[in-house]
This record gives sequence, C-alpha cells and structure tokens, in this order.
Amino acid sequence: MEDWSWISIAIIVLDAFLVVGVALRVMLTRHPPGSSFAWILVTLAVPFGGFVLYLLVGERPIGRSRRERVQDFTLRFRGWQLPGPAPLLAGSEASRDFEAMAVLAERITHLPARAGNALTLMSETRAILHALACDIATAHTSVDLAFYIWNAGGEADEVEAALAAAAARGVRCRVLLDAMGSKVYLAGLGAARLRAAGVLVEAAMTVRAWQMPFVRADLRLHRKIALIDDSAGYTGSLNLVDPRYFKQDAGVGEWVDAMVRIAGPALDGLRAVFAYDWMLQTGEPPLGGMAAQAEAGAPLSVVQVVPSGPGFDRGVNLRLILEAVSRAHSRLLLTTPYFVPGDALSLALQNAALRGVEVRLLLPEKNDSRLVQYASRWYFDDLLAAGVQVMLYRGGLLHTKSITVDDTLSLFGTVNLDTRSLHLNFELMLLVLDEGFTRALVALQQSYEADAVLLDAAAWRQRGMAARLKEGMSNLVSPLL
Repeated sequence: MEDWSWISIAIIVLDAFLVVGVALRVMLTRHPPGSSFAWILVTLAVPFGGFVLYLLVGERPIGRSRRERVQDFTLRFRGWQLPGPAPLLAGSEASRDFEAMAVLAERITHLPARAGNALTLMSETRAILHALACDIATAHTSVDLAFYIWNAGGEADEVEAALAAAAARGVRCRVLLDAMGSKVYLAGLGAARLRAAGVLVEAAMTVRAWQMPFVRADLRLHRKIALIDDSAGYTGSLNLVDPRYFKQDAGVGEWVDAMVRIAGPALDGLRAVFAYDWMLQTGEPPLGGMAAQAEAGAPLSVVQVVPSGPGFDRGVNLRLILEAVSRAHSRLLLTTPYFVPGDALSLALQNAALRGVEVRLLLPEKNDSRLVQYASRWYFDDLLAAGVQVMLYRGGLLHTKSITVDDTLSLFGTVNLDTRSLHLNFELMLLVLDEGFTRALVALQQSYEADAVLLDAAAWRQRGMAARLKEGMSNLVSPLL
C-alpha cells in the first residue's frame, strides 16, 4: 500500500509540475489572454492529456530546418527591390483609406502596393478551372501552383492534364500542395502522373509521427496561388477541386467559391510569396527575378499582396481587417465560411454598426465543422443587438472569403474570419483599390444574399437551452481552435 501511495503522490506532483510548466510557457510565449487561460484550464481539467495536447498544437513550431530557412529567406524577402508604392487616386477618400492600409501592410510584409493591374473576378468553379487549364496550356516558360487541396475528378483533371502537357513541352512546372489537405492526391495516381511528366511536386508542411512533439501538425499551407509565366496569376478561395466530386457525403451541399485572375505588377507579390513557400519546403533558392509589367490600357487597379504565417507578423491579417472595419463609412459586407472572430473583431463590427455603417455578415447555414459552427453562433447575440445583419447562406457551403468597404475597397483571398486564419496558417489576402472590381465583388455578395436567410434578433434570442449550451461550450475552447 505504501508503494502505491508513493506512486500516487509522484503522479500528482508530476501533473502539478506539468500544469505549472504549461502556465509559465503560455505566459512567456505571448499567447492571447483567452488562449492562455484556455490552455491552463485544459491542462488542469485533463491530467497529462492536456500537456500532450499543448505539445502537439499549443504553439506554432515549424521544425528547426524550416525555422532556419524562414530566418534566412525572410532577410532575402525583405531585401528584394520591388518597384515603389503605387500612385493613388489623389484626393479621393477611398485612396487615402487605401494608402493608410497599404502602408500598414507594407511595413509588416515588406511588399508594396502595385498599380496597373487588370483583375477579373470569377465565381463559377468549372469555368475557373477551365480558364486556369487554358492559361497553363499557353505557358512558355513557367507554371507555379501552391494549393491547400488538390482533389481528383471533374475539371480538376483538366488542370492536371494541361500541367503534364506543359512540362512535357519543356515548361518548368512546380506544384506545392499541403501535405494534409492533399494527402490523398499526393499518394495517388495524379501526383505520380505529374512527376512522370516532369512536374516538380512537393508536399508542404509534412509532419512525421516522431516530429509531432516538435512540429505543430495542424499548421497548414492554406494559400491558393497559380502563376503562369509573367502574364497571369490566380488566387482566392478555390482549391483545385471540382465541387461535384468533393466531400459529397459531408451533408453541406456543394462548395461555393470565387477566384480572381490577375495580370500586371501584382504578380510580383504573388511570385515572391510562392518563392518563399517553395524555399521553405525544399531549401531551393528562388529562381529568376520579378518583372511583371503594367497592363497596357488597363484601368488603374491598385493591389497589395498580403501574405501571413510563420516568418511574418502573426497579427497582420487581424490588423488589416480591423483597419478596414474602422475605415468603413457607409457599408461593410463580409463573407466567410468560418467565423470565430475573437473579441477584438467582434467589437469592431459592433462599433461599425453602432456608428451607422450598414454591416452585413454572410455565413453558410451548414458548416463542415460543427465545433466552428457553434462557436460562430455564440457571437450572434451581441452582433445582432448592435445592428449587424447576420445572414445564413442556404445554397451550399459558402467558401468565398471577401470584405468590401464602402463599395470602393476590398479584401479578398484565403483568409477566414477565424482563429486559424487570423493567427496561425500560411494565408494570402489581396487589398484592392478598384471600384470596378469591388462593385463586381459586391454584386457577387448580393447574389449570395439572395439565397440566404436574414436572422431576426428577437427570434434568435428564443432559441433553446441546448443550442445555447453547445455555443457556450464551443466558445470555451474556441481560443484553442
């Protein structure tokens, strides 16, 4: 019995030591206050298990070799001599707001805003994939793709065929796919066919079992980038998937996405981000320079490429979105599939509505993550009380990520309004000053709203206790998402 008593005491002491260790660690690593408290609570509530969970996903370690590459390449990245800031529309209020946001973004990312771009907003998935395949088919020197998910089937196979054909005719083709999001494709026949054709295919953020205590397994490459020669680029919310063949058993309907096709100097920023990601994963230095030219006769479209993730200030997305919300004067439209904004962004949206800005937030009614869905709904009471219009889209899983400010400025890309996108993953956002593009984005948002239901504040407050409990419990763990 005495032996068992000593063992029990040793276990209790060890667990207490681990709890204190986690508490000290979260304070020293500057976690957000809510996240720090949540981790301490989890470590207390789940002896030993909480400590193991913190080791796996509590911080943002990317491994020693990747960390060394980040440190090395970040210095090169900051030293690239891109042309200076874009000329703006002198005197307009929109240009002054954009310039303030662009200066903020450039000081964090070291990528300037660039003028003279031609932007085409695209919202029909099969048309997007077909257009991408056609651009690849005309490539002369290079094709670079970086995506979170590549899923075989449908129009995605057309992209694969075009890429293999390009490599076969001597075009340098590189593909970077997230190791988790594209796990099936990377291990399947599609990736094998590309490699056989001469395409360089790499898995990003690979984590082996023995690395899990040292490398965060859920830190993902969430960017979507396509670059064809110096002539065209794509980014937005769409993975390389045909929605007719993707997650059909998830019960949320087809995924609804949008992309932008870019021609002009903003391609330099996309190319810089791809080079950063490629070197981080492979160790290979960037190839060639950046020389995209302004589109002849194109309307003045100013674009700022804003990357985020390890190596960049972890708050760049939140900082820029908060700045955009604070500068809205008349209308603010937000579309996102995942909404766990945290207190700062939630309060900013409430403040905008309270000062008279029309704030409309559009989310999918059904989500592929129940935890995120309930965590999102915990915020609805305060948002509705402040006058924010919350709408739930019923036409599928709305996956577009966009913000428009006063129908003149827009934010568009891969960034969700949740903890993972705002603070963790490798993401990409475009800050755009172009009334034509923004009007097209507003029209797209309004087309989504036509298939959405507007929440009534009084009716929402009458929801049952079970729903409230689910929302409250999800909110408790939301800092850990």
